Amino acid sequence: MKITKTLLTKSLSIAAAIVVAVGLLFSMNSCAPETDEINLGYVLWDSEIASTHVVAAVIQDDLGYEVDLTSVDAGPMWMGVARGDFDAMVAGWLPVTHEAYLEETQDDVINLGANLEGARLGLVVPEYVPVNSIEELNDYVDEFDGEIIGIDPGAGLMAATERTIEEYDLDYNLVSGSDAAMTAALERAIDREEWIIVTGWTPHWKFAAYDLKYLEDPRKTLGEAEHIATIVHPDLLEKAPDVYNFLDNFYWTPEEMAEVMIYIEDGMEPMEAARAWIAENRDRVDQWLP
Repeated sequence: MKITKTLLTKSLSIAAAIVVAVGLLFSMNSCAPETDEINLGYVLWDSEIASTHVVAAVIQDDLGYEVDLTSVDAGPMWMGVARGDFDAMVAGWLPVTHEAYLEETQDDVINLGANLEGARLGLVVPEYVPVNSIEELNDYVDEFDGEIIGIDPGAGLMAATERTIEEYDLDYNLVSGSDAAMTAALERAIDREEWIIVTGWTPHWKFAAYDLKYLEDPRKTLGEAEHIATIVHPDLLEKAPDVYNFLDNFYWTPEEMAEVMIYIEDGMEPMEAARAWIAENRDRVDQWLP
């Protein structure tokens, strides 16, 4: 009987220890943060919709994080990363288009460098329009209805276009709107073979869909070749080092980006298009992963 009591006492002690350990573990888990969420900001340009959703799909599907996507204008996107509202963005057009935003936030962000090279900004017309230079535009104000069709008013491209209008003393109004509104206006004009000027950039699916040309910009008011940069908040390295390393590795070509943009233009949802492209380019994506 004494042995039985001893065994019982030991058993109870072990059971109590297990209960305490489970309780501590439960308490620790209840106090620990849930799975980290990665917050990405982006501008509603077709190019940035494509790149941001590809990045989001990899972070979610391969690295196991929840991802929250927020579309904003360029200024709030940069300030959002600087404040830590966004962990990262892959939509920094440098060195010219977003130069002012980088100067304002450079002490509070980390520039991981280019994720795409060969980007370009400019004024774009259909190939059938017999105008080749911005310097010629004042000779054809009536043909273009005195308008340049732009995108969202906070975009760096819009500020650069305003400078272009001033520098060349153009008798034109810059019409703000959105990427979608601009491409819709372009499509309508081309269907009717009308004259139109739009703010344009490469990479963009419209160059694959239509015969277009950039107007020459001899004064370089719209800059020259640019790159698109990945910008992150400094805390991301500690918060999610695997995400940080992936974003540091993320780099692709305008042709690869265009494939995603065309999927979206053909009717796919952005995340569906991103995952379709990832499935078809698995070897490429694996190069980006830590």
